[in-house]
Amino acid sequence: MSSNIEKVVCVTGASGFIASWIVKFLLQRGYTVRATVRNPANHEKVDHLLKLDGAKERLHLYKADLLEEGSFDSAFEGCYGVFHTASRVQFVVNDPQKELIDPAVKGTLNVVKSYPNILRENERWYALSKTLAEDAARKFLDEQDIKLVVINPAMTIGPLLQQEMNGSSSSILKLINGSETFPNFSFGWVNVKDVADAHVQAYESDSASGRYCLVERVAHFSEIVKILGQMYPTLKIADKCEDDEPFMPTFQVSKEKAKSLGIEFISLEESLKVTVECLKEKKLVEL
Repeated sequence: MSSNIEKVVCVTGASGFIASWIVKFLLQRGYTVRATVRNPANHEKVDHLLKLDGAKERLHLYKADLLEEGSFDSAFEGCYGVFHTASRVQFVVNDPQKELIDPAVKGTLNVVKSYPNILRENERWYALSKTLAEDAARKFLDEQDIKLVVINPAMTIGPLLQQEMNGSSSSILKLINGSETFPNFSFGWVNVKDVADAHVQAYESDSASGRYCLVERVAHFSEIVKILGQMYPTLKIADKCEDDEPFMPTFQVSKEKAKSLGIEFISLEESLKVTVECLKEKKLVEL
């Protein structure tokens, strides 16, 4: 740990679900962390970060806006590495370009442009915004001869460090908190701790390269509600699909590359259990 104390890194969108765990793991490993948030004075958003072990000595909050060019410059100055996680998680949109694609693509470009300055039918708009942002970042950083490693997590669940509910956790909350139907959709699922760990391991590994897809298992929502029902038989859990169409098929995703980072995936069952227990602890659901 001592070898990391003088190493300064930055985490963008640090108050978010995945980013909060990245900050926690980096502090545990002795890094000095610069955390960018939209409003450092918003205690509801940042208090959970300030309470982390090591935060008093080695965590510094910076104000930054994805769509404001140059707003990350001061946070990045002197940093050895940047963990870019800031992006909107929103599945229902009225204006995809304005609400998702611009923040993802323009925001990512604003972030990566700040770094070299210092160093010298589908309508799946959310997925599209992430893809375009990654493509834009890779093209720009290749031209600057800066190494980019991409972590692509599946639907991320697990314990929340922040107080505010995030999108993926809310999908579980809906299933156990009064919704009568479940979506006709199949997702890859992964635990937030594995996602955060993969970010840190990829940063620390000289051999890490390219893209890492993080998926413990692909499962349809029908399987999710079945698992939850077996774990919590007294809960009223959604038991009917939202439509009468055939269930969306599942598929396989290789774990081999992710395991090269040393990731031993937490099981989907365990991830669902800790998610529900966390929601219970935060008094968002009664068991």
